[in-house]
Amino acid sequence: MTITLTINSSQPRDCHDVYLLDNNRPSGVHTIYPGGTAVRVYCDMDTDGGKWTVFQRRMDGTELFVRRWEEYKRGFGTADGEYWLGLESLYHLTEKRSDLRVDMEDFDGNSAYAQYSNFYIGSEDQGYALHFDQFTGGGAGDSLSIHNGQRFSTLDREQDIHSSVHCARLFLGGYWYSYCHASNPNGVYLWGDSTGSPSSVGVVWQHWKGNMYSLKSISMKVRPQPRRGAGRTDRQIDSLSEA
Repeated sequence: MTITLTINSSQPRDCHDVYLLDNNRPSGVHTIYPGGTAVRVYCDMDTDGGKWTVFQRRMDGTELFVRRWEEYKRGFGTADGEYWLGLESLYHLTEKRSDLRVDMEDFDGNSAYAQYSNFYIGSEDQGYALHFDQFTGGGAGDSLSIHNGQRFSTLDREQDIHSSVHCARLFLGGYWYSYCHASNPNGVYLWGDSTGSPSSVGVVWQHWKGNMYSLKSISMKVRPQPRRGAGRTDRQIDSLSEA
């Protein structure tokens, strides 16, 4: 069996396609077409082999992430700065089996990452629920597994599983909250040690810096995994045809 790769040169669906069309493309802002709709994203062509599509990025606090459902659905911010790509676009991006990588930095210049396999999110009817197989490594530790299987919550749409708290309102972000979080990348941008601020409202990755430290930067990015047979996360792989 031969697998032939065909890519529409005018409509790459992710940064992996951008790379395949021109492997000399540097990291930077590119236009991709997940689900057929044009969106601007930052492509990380340097980290661990590159080809990463960045769907979330915090770096300087210039963008407000306390947003409502429709804004998280369609996306906000600018791809050359802080932004959220949008849940609908992320849903289409992760129709392919994907790795998730979360890169982060503190205010002392230290950096770490966490990586997860077989990442995807459900449709809007499924609450854009978060799914992945497992934590596969990285010095930041695993602050995402307690969120696995959770629906996305915002200020105006509560879908967490806490019985008495509206997590998105309490922690001032939009995220896959559970009871409520061990990570809060879309929280309030504070400046390092957030002692004296309400607990855990900052840009938090608890297993690296604890829940009272707000990170300087964090980015969440996806890259298709090598194909390993058919399945839920291989549905609608438009760029592959078998002969």
